[in-house]
Amino acid sequence: MIGDITKVRNIGISAHIDSGKTTLTERILFYTGKIHAIHEVRGKDEVGATMDSMELERERGITIASAATYCVWDDHQINIIDTPGHVDFTVEVERSLRVLDGAILILCGVAGVQSQSMTVDRQMKRYNVPRMAFINKLDRSGADPFKVTGQLRDKLGHNAVMTQIPIGLENDLEGVVDLITMKAFFFDGDNGEDIREEDIPQNLQAQADEYREIMLDAVSMFSDELMEAILEENVEIEQIRDAIRNGTLSMGLTPVFMGSAYKNKGVQLLLNAVTRFLPSPPDIQNMAVDLKKDEEEVEVLTNPDKPLVVLAFKLEDGRYGQLTYVRVYQGTLKKGDTIYNMRTGKKVKVGRLIRMHSDEMQDIDDTSAGDIVALFGVDCASGDTFTDGSVDVAMTSMHVAEPVISLSIKPIDQKSADNMGKALGRFVREDPTFRSEVDQESNETVISGMGELHLEVYVERMKREYQCEVETGQPQVAYRETITKEIEFSYTHKKQSGGSGQYGKVAGVVSPIGPDDEGDKEFQFINKIRGGSIPTEYIPAVEKGFRASLHKGRLIGFPVIGMKILIDDGQSHSVDSSEMAFQAAARGAFREFYGRAKPQILEPIMKLSVEGPSEFQGSILKTIMQRRGQIIGSSEEDGFSTVDSEVPLSEMFGYATDLRSMTQGKAEFSMEFEKYAAVPAETQTELKKQFESKLVDEDE
Repeated sequence: MIGDITKVRNIGISAHIDSGKTTLTERILFYTGKIHAIHEVRGKDEVGATMDSMELERERGITIASAATYCVWDDHQINIIDTPGHVDFTVEVERSLRVLDGAILILCGVAGVQSQSMTVDRQMKRYNVPRMAFINKLDRSGADPFKVTGQLRDKLGHNAVMTQIPIGLENDLEGVVDLITMKAFFFDGDNGEDIREEDIPQNLQAQADEYREIMLDAVSMFSDELMEAILEENVEIEQIRDAIRNGTLSMGLTPVFMGSAYKNKGVQLLLNAVTRFLPSPPDIQNMAVDLKKDEEEVEVLTNPDKPLVVLAFKLEDGRYGQLTYVRVYQGTLKKGDTIYNMRTGKKVKVGRLIRMHSDEMQDIDDTSAGDIVALFGVDCASGDTFTDGSVDVAMTSMHVAEPVISLSIKPIDQKSADNMGKALGRFVREDPTFRSEVDQESNETVISGMGELHLEVYVERMKREYQCEVETGQPQVAYRETITKEIEFSYTHKKQSGGSGQYGKVAGVVSPIGPDDEGDKEFQFINKIRGGSIPTEYIPAVEKGFRASLHKGRLIGFPVIGMKILIDDGQSHSVDSSEMAFQAAARGAFREFYGRAKPQILEPIMKLSVEGPSEFQGSILKTIMQRRGQIIGSSEEDGFSTVDSEVPLSEMFGYATDLRSMTQGKAEFSMEFEKYAAVPAETQTELKKQFESKLVDEDE
């Protein structure tokens, strides 16, 4: 059980690739006593860093080791959570950022703010995660923390304030001056574990005074008490710390710390800052939705005595079965408890409760609100909420978008076939936007998802994590068909072959569903039969027949949407009519009227947002226009431009490569499904030709 909840920190460490995230995490674990020897990322000892999974995770978005580790510093429990790297995995990014209370943004002292720093920062802004910055690698040639702090202000729009200045730079880096206490700190011993506190060196006194003045000026905006103390020239250290904490929690201030993780300088002071300035669970307001009151928002309180509310935010296929990382938002969770899954309604027993450290596990008996732990052997999906059954709330009521792109996959041998089944089963549970099914006609396995990269990563994960080699087909856009003209129809289904036959007649009107029509936008069935021309018991069979026909349109074989069918007449036979006969009549009517109702092909239109340095705005616009894109709007601030547009998904294959080459790799994009719209006439003709030639091939 957690003692004092205000002494818990749930933080993420985010950075551009190669800014030193893994090295910094390794030092944090060493200084907090979680590990007893430091191993380098590319170390000569061939052990590798404890949390080394992260670099590969950043590179490919692949989970290999743990999603969380924890350590204790100055009586505070710090849970460090792995933050995902890519916007493409909307669901995962949303959930991981949801469980963070605060974050450390690491910047390289030489390269400063890079493209990935911009990405992770924008994600944190979107989810209101308070953060502080750590400027790393000050031992490297060309390091300049003053320049990097300026970039934090100019490029990321932070109110970045230096709370330290370096003592020496590059090869001469010795330590840092803390502008809050106005003391110099040096890091001695083999691994920088002996901290020496001294007066500020004479040659740095003037610079320290100047930067302290700047710092006080900025942080006094967050404390009237400090402002008064400055005027009376009677400033106390705790007043400055309180003001920095207020500014950080309100996201109005980003305190900047510095050092070199590799050279063991500045890390302990950063840990002090995590415990002093980043929020504890009660500092953050968490909302859930009440499932009994039409998903009305309710606040979840970080209180161990309230009813239990737990969110499963990440799944991992461990050596001993599924490991589920959970954040306890409210209440207390004990080993042996029975908890209820709000999505499925099933109850499960908590067999093992675990605290994770990298890939090692420590069994615990209980935990309470604010903590992050893992459960073993609980069958659930990523994003499920568990409660003790006394409340009906869910932490996330997320709209899971329908997949817009498919890919057929085929295992290359029997071993791969067995592993492919396991891999797909797990991925579908992990990610609700990923689907897998077997095509009834071709008998191929088809995977569907939110974009090209989304599917690419899952195919890569099959190879790496399940040693499953697969061949992939061409990506297939999820087209739809619809009709554009109102048509009357009348169709009689008659079959006589000795004995009782089949008879059913249906008549009515089929029309497109208009934008102002109420109700379902995909299919509407209206029964206006009067006088029993079709007996009431056969009406559901008629609807079933029409619905069955919608699965495969007659233009290019894709599902039909936007159709309204009204039946107002028909005929039955006292002996030959049956449910089967009326289903067949509906299917026959569909075949007969579909061609006359001027069918049309619809394509998925994606909302595309491209962000990059303003100098490349012209190139970005060009890449969109070349792809039949429509610009909706563009904005520019701090030398950074954002272009929003709508582009057909079929034109987006290979876009990442094109955008990279046009912008020297400095622009990035995110894309999500927006709507379906009609394809141009020439595209429709081309798609029909392809479909017809495919049918001919199959017949042969």
